Order: sequence, then C-alpha cells, then structure tokens
Amino acid sequence: MRGADRRIALGLYRAGPTRPVLERALEVGVTAVDTAYNYGRYQGHRALVEAAGDLLGRFEVSTKVGYFPGGHNLAPARLRAAVAEAGDVLGRAPDTVFVHNPEHDPDALPAACEALAACQADGLCRAWGVATWNPLPLLHAAVLVTVRPDVLMVRAGLAVPGPVLDAAEQLAIKMAAGEVWGMAPFAGNPSDPVWSGLDTGVFLEPGQEPVASAQARLAVAFAIPAVSRIAVGTTHPDHLAELAAATSVEVSTDTVHAYRQLLRDQAGGRGKEAAHASHNG
Repeated sequence: MRGADRRIALGLYRAGPTRPVLERALEVGVTAVDTAYNYGRYQGHRALVEAAGDLLGRFEVSTKVGYFPGGHNLAPARLRAAVAEAGDVLGRAPDTVFVHNPEHDPDALPAACEALAACQADGLCRAWGVATWNPLPLLHAAVLVTVRPDVLMVRAGLAVPGPVLDAAEQLAIKMAAGEVWGMAPFAGNPSDPVWSGLDTGVFLEPGQEPVASAQARLAVAFAIPAVSRIAVGTTHPDHLAELAAATSVEVSTDTVHAYRQLLRDQAGGRGKEAAHASHNG
C-alpha cells in the first residue's frame, strides 16, 4: 500500500483538542479530526469549537453517536437528536457520523443505520458509517441492513487479534462499505513495553530511509486490515508531524499476507485444541 492511498485524522478520544496541535496538523497536511458525542464528558464537540476557532472550517470532522449520559442507546430518535445537536454546536453538519459501537446491541444495527441514512438525506450530516471495536457480533445483523454506509471504522494494527481483523473485512463486504478507516493503531499506548520487543521494520519494503518505530507501526496499521485513514491521538505537535510522515512509508504486501495467514493458522490451532479438550472432557 502506498502513501497516496493513506491519510491520518487527529483522534480526540484520549487527548482533547488544543490550538497548537490543530495548527500543527494543518501545517503537516492533517485536515481531519475524529471525535464523538461522548468524548470529553459529552463536551467534545464544544471543546473542538473552542480550541479550533477560526480553523474549524479547514477541517473535516467525523463524530460518533450512541453513548449518552444514561448509557449506550441506539434508539433512532436519540441518534437523530444527537446528530442534530452536533451540527448545532459545530455550526455546520458533521462531515461523517458513525453509529458508535453497535456491537453492544447488534439487533439495533439495522434501525440505527437507517436513522443515520435519514440524517444524511435530510442534510444533518454529509456521510455516515459504523464504528466498531469488535465487529464479530455484528456479522449476523449486517445482512439485515438495507442501506449502504459510506464508511466502516475498525481497529487497525499489530495489536488487533486475527479473528477481529477477519471479521472487520467480512463486515465491510457484507455492508458494502464505501471506505474502511482505522483507529487505535497503538492499542491506546504507544509507549507500552510490548512495542519495544517488536521489530516492525520487517513489514516494510526494503530500500527506504530509516523511520522511527512509531512511524513504522502506524504505516503497518494501514495494511492490517487495509484502511485508507487512521485516527491517531496526540497532545504533542511534533509527534503529530512524525506520525503524518508515516503515510509515505511503504509496507510489504507479501509480509502482511504471511502475517495474516499466521494469525489464521494460530486461531485454527487454538480452535482444534479447544474442540479436542471438549471431546476428551
């Protein structure tokens, strides 16, 4: 996968927006931010407006609806109200709105998708999609969805279990998603000691200039699974610039295929062991 296919978005889940980071984002070509109705204790949209100020119009904004002060709720009327509220706070319709973690209520997925498709038709958002941390529970419900999402957002990177990667790809096919975006490429902690023992460089095409380990991990995440955009969070402007450069790092398709097959082989082996233990029990 080549850099022309890839973009990053400034993710605001763990790190709230700040003016210096937003300014640096624009300087290095990052023109998308990803937030959610429930981020920042349900003040994420307002915090983005306050931090960005006059810069907000230069960003593409994606957000998610599904979590509310009373808990997770995919009732169509509640989703529509949240989308409308997001637009009111942002001062414009969000570019993309996602159904947030529908795996908590898979049976509600078809109606939730129809609700967001209606929001799009009524001008409350420009595009809509589904954001899921674990797509496995959604596979059975996906066949009942009659509207086509513009985007599917899933976990990406070397920390994602093989079955979850396979399910994400299956879900994208079942729902005929227009694009697939990624999130959480560092599993929430880029400084976790587990990364220090991993040679991510083996996934990169040879002959390139050396890159930082975080850049290599992010570049690989664009290929596991194949996604066109990844939301990454940071509070450091220079770190964001480093991550933005990862979009030009080329990844070995052959190595990625071998890695994915290894994950499937390991999952198959564990399944056989479990079945054997159950039979002998």
